[in-house]
Amino acid sequence: MDRIDPLLNHNFIINLIDTSSALGMLGSAFSAIAPRVLDTPVGGFSECSGLEMAMQPEEYKEGGRNGNTLKFPSRVTWSNLTLKRGIANSTELWDWHYGFVTGEGTRRDGMITLLDEQRNTRCIWYFTRGLPIKYTGPTLNATQNSVAIETIEIAHEGLYQVGGLGTISGAIGAIAGLVG
Repeated sequence: MDRIDPLLNHNFIINLIDTSSALGMLGSAFSAIAPRVLDTPVGGFSECSGLEMAMQPEEYKEGGRNGNTLKFPSRVTWSNLTLKRGIANSTELWDWHYGFVTGEGTRRDGMITLLDEQRNTRCIWYFTRGLPIKYTGPTLNATQNSVAIETIEIAHEGLYQVGGLGTISGAIGAIAGLVG
């Protein structure tokens, strides 16, 4: 029997999807599932955190049962996603956040794709209606020799792990089912 090692956490791609057009969404879905087909990188983030959900159970204290409390599921809360990357020639994260300052911003969906050592897609998390709530520029320090990092924090309305990754059509169908 072959041993299956856990996936490493440094091989990932992040797409911010313009869901205003179905063609743009389908192209982003394809690029996340088959990254080796494309020559251009689809995400240059060095860190992603906040892939979390939590459910606080609702407690019910039933009369006559003093030894325990019944617990029932309640609403799920989603953590904000935090994305970090080195500043390059692009101002797209600043522009996305600043669009809401000027009243012209649009929400974006997104995909975080975890790849194996051969760059095959193994896990996809899809978030809906992303809203950039905080942009942080780099900390500048002339006494250090480090990369200038920008950070964006994204609030969203749901995080889903996509199944059906055995085939490209299965994964695209699963993503289309989430947004459709």
